[in-house]
Amino acid sequence: MHEAQHDEELGAGDVVIIGVDPHKASVTIEARDTREILRATGTFPTTTAGHAAMVKLARQWPRRVWAVEGARGVGRALVARLVANGERVVDVPAKLSARSRVFDTGQGRKTDSHDAHAIVMVALRDKRLREVVIDEDLEVLRLLVDRRDELAAARTQALNRAHRLFAEVTPGGAPTKKSIAQYQALLAGIRPRDGAGKVRRRMLSEELTEAHRLDVRVKELTAEIKAAVLARGSHLMDLPGIGPAGAGRILADVGNVARFPSRHHFASWTGTAPIDASSGAHQRHRLSRAGNRRLNHVLHIAATVRPDAPPRHPRQGVLRPQEGRRQATLEAMRCLKRRLSDVVYRQLVKDAVVAEIATMNAGPGGHGGATVQSSAAGLPPHTGTLDQPLPGPAPSTLDPTTTARQVSITAG
Repeated sequence: MHEAQHDEELGAGDVVIIGVDPHKASVTIEARDTREILRATGTFPTTTAGHAAMVKLARQWPRRVWAVEGARGVGRALVARLVANGERVVDVPAKLSARSRVFDTGQGRKTDSHDAHAIVMVALRDKRLREVVIDEDLEVLRLLVDRRDELAAARTQALNRAHRLFAEVTPGGAPTKKSIAQYQALLAGIRPRDGAGKVRRRMLSEELTEAHRLDVRVKELTAEIKAAVLARGSHLMDLPGIGPAGAGRILADVGNVARFPSRHHFASWTGTAPIDASSGAHQRHRLSRAGNRRLNHVLHIAATVRPDAPPRHPRQGVLRPQEGRRQATLEAMRCLKRRLSDVVYRQLVKDAVVAEIATMNAGPGGHGGATVQSSAAGLPPHTGTLDQPLPGPAPSTLDPTTTARQVSITAG
């Protein structure tokens, strides 16, 4: 069931932007042309019939663009169906639609209709929105990486449960956390005589068996991810501290690196660019809690395992007063992660350039990839760590004829 409003007096040749607020059970849309004149509104259920009715309503406008909030989240399934049917879809960040809703005349009310209105207004006025494309290889890589992370977390949970049981059956307390093989060797020497101890030993055996099964599966997925990364021609694993899982996560979440105009934009997106918190004569920066936290974690692990990583313990190697040692160590880690973000960005751009050249030289029938010329300014190394950490202000108007940058649906 949906309600729609139409304006039949408008010309059929205008570009119509369809703002979409997707939910689990319903989808709310608002369509406006480039003159911001309302064309239609409606709410549709997320069923086959509801999707068909929504698409039928949109097909009355030959020139149409779908603007979807959460194209890589709750709206992923909807976007995949639209793109598969040849529709143009742009991704509207939730932060932009939230700001538009606050500054609108609706007093910041949070309803589906208000959200759809905010989404379509952002799409009309911001020409830097990215067009969504589906990269099947990256989609497969994302699934593999997500599955590996889930199984690795389950393996860690099984080992934690085993460690807790060892603390109950081992005289003198639990041993230091060990590998699965070392835990199994310890279990072989435990022979409880009471009923509760026998049950605990049986549960220990089950937990270690489960952890071993998960460990084998994680290793298999890691090998599969490594093959997929190499098949894309990526050299991220050549960087110190970046393994198959980290390289797969970077490729799956970044998608098309051309969507980042410079290394500063990339660092802001990964959460490694510090935030300017200066006031008056006091010039300082603070840690950013925003950005893609999964990539931030990958960079943190890479920084930790490097030989030039700052000491983990504040007493090691930092010749500062006691109260300032820990802060100095954290600042050193932040600077190293910022540097690693630049290194990863340069490698992504280099791989993209090589792939584009190979595609252009493929002969008749080859298709050129997305340009990365806008990213060339960030290639040379730079000595500053805090310069231009955040992107500049966005333009306030939208040129409807401008082709949006493409971004993979798997990018995070």
